[in-house]
Amino acid sequence: MTDIFAEPLPDPTESLVRSVRRIAQAIDVRSREIARLTGLTLPQLVVLQSIRARGEVSTSAISRDVSMSPPTVVAVLDRLEARGMVVRYRSTTDRRIVHAGLTDQGRQALTTAPGLLRADALARWSAMPMDQKQALADALELLSGLMTVDGHDHGQTTV
Repeated sequence: MTDIFAEPLPDPTESLVRSVRRIAQAIDVRSREIARLTGLTLPQLVVLQSIRARGEVSTSAISRDVSMSPPTVVAVLDRLEARGMVVRYRSTTDRRIVHAGLTDQGRQALTTAPGLLRADALARWSAMPMDQKQALADALELLSGLMTVDGHDHGQTTV
């Protein structure tokens, strides 16, 4: 028999907002740590990692890979190119396409850069069972879709 006087379940929205805020704060702290250690912003580091993972790649491919708008990626690449970490050149088959590649200085920066996750967070993640990792990844993917316009992040990222 159900209790008609039972308290309604609490609305999880407040808990969700607090959790997202804690994640945002942790990302901000880690971003500042990385900047202090490397002189690179988090978006710059992520773009360098994307280029390393994919080889010489187009600006639009980087944009899709790192979930940044194309103008933001171009601004990040401008700064990285000015620092001698990337080189850009036009495609020989389609002059509208611009490719980016790492320089030796860019590869060296990635070699010495810390991971995006702190070592303790990475250790806890590694210790999780695969089904929990997948459930968490799926939940965060769903949440990121809920928090963006039409499921796409149209906002600007600080370069």
